[in-house]
Amino acid sequence: MRNLQQRGEEPAMPAPDSSKPVPVERLLGGRVSIQILHRGQVYQLSLTRNDKLILTK
Repeated sequence: MRNLQQRGEEPAMPAPDSSKPVPVERLLGGRVSIQILHRGQVYQLSLTRNDKLILTK
């Protein structure tokens, strides 16, 4: 892990149990949107006024 931090990379998080859905409240943490980094690209996951989820690049 120390080598990753020295190179400016984030350490890998433990993989969640993929058999259980993750509640959106846990992902958003009370916010209406969050930014997600995937392969160097930033995406935004947003909760709409109609209680829908939108993922944009």
